[in-house]
Amino acid sequence: MAHRTNGSAGEAIAARLRTQTAELAALEPDVRADRPDAVHRMRVAARRLRSALRTHRRHLRGDHTATEDELRWLGRALGRARDAEVLGARLLAQARELPPGSGRDRVLGELTAWHARESGDARTRVLAALDTERFRRLLATLTALAADPPLNSRAAKPRGPELTRTLRREHRRTAERLALARRTPEGPALERALHDARKAAKRARYAGETAGRPARAFTRRMKALQDVLGRHQDAAVARDALRTLSDGSFGYGALYGRQTAELAFARELLPQVWEQAARRPGKLR
Repeated sequence: MAHRTNGSAGEAIAARLRTQTAELAALEPDVRADRPDAVHRMRVAARRLRSALRTHRRHLRGDHTATEDELRWLGRALGRARDAEVLGARLLAQARELPPGSGRDRVLGELTAWHARESGDARTRVLAALDTERFRRLLATLTALAADPPLNSRAAKPRGPELTRTLRREHRRTAERLALARRTPEGPALERALHDARKAAKRARYAGETAGRPARAFTRRMKALQDVLGRHQDAAVARDALRTLSDGSFGYGALYGRQTAELAFARELLPQVWEQAARRPGKLR
């Protein structure tokens, strides 16, 4: 049987696996019914589960890489729909704010049609993924893991010291990713480095969520860092989409300029956000 000693690291890990597996399974009907935010919530649950399996490998018996890979597959299937939703909402809102004489109505009409095509195609892909035997097997695997997590002897160690080590490891990883970004010249390589730093910050935040209330301040700092890096990533994605969609008119140029300004602003915010997030996690109790 799994180690579930009260106050152990394993107790927190097991609770995380149970909660997120239940969340993911419960959201399937909502995703199929296209209810608001359902795709996003299921994608987050998949990411949290994948992060828990990866972050706590040293606390689990066996190799769960295959399950991590299947969660990545599901996250990507859901991701296209979520990305289309976020990108479409962003560009349509900004197009509505274009000044008179900028070709606003034409740009808005073209973006609306483009968004409908992208969203429709993405939803078809999501439903196709949920209809596969692959998805059913993943749910079965996760349900079994959540019912009896394969925790090892290390997971039986006291929760505070053990999860403190986990948080510090994830925090160090985030700091290393940001240090690499600071050494990277301006251009696509820098944008990739900042995106990698965002993923590290998200994983650190999820580790904080697993630790619960004692890590609340750490989780908040990691979320703030993730948010500013996400702001940068969203602007980069929107800018790249506009490169494809633009016909060179003033309206598209104004939208493109807005993304460029947002990229610069996010980079300006980053040092002060990191100044807070750079603090090493304290000892958990």
